Amino acid sequence: MSAFAITYFYAGDVEARQVVRPGHIDFLSALHQAGTLLMSGPLEDGDAGALLIVTGVSADEVVGLMDEDPFWRAGLVARREVQRWNVVFGVEALVGKSSRGSRAT
Repeated sequence: MSAFAITYFYAGDVEARQVVRPGHIDFLSALHQAGTLLMSGPLEDGDAGALLIVTGVSADEVVGLMDEDPFWRAGLVARREVQRWNVVFGVEALVGKSSRGSRAT
């Protein structure tokens, strides 16, 4: 498993986000409970977007998973960036691996 950083850039419809937010939160909560979503939250300007850290085998897998997010399906995310995140510190906390014997790259 690898870690991926996903940045959401929201579309401008704040009212629609409020309507869809409960489904979005339920979706993220299920991913978190499954251990797939490690962290998430709005960026400092919460109306601008959010950052999510997830685990997955590939970027394609992560994109497919995030396609199911109610925010994405409702067109409330104008753009998203998915990047593999090469975690150097905190590996044990982020992807459940012991840092012993692993190489920092």
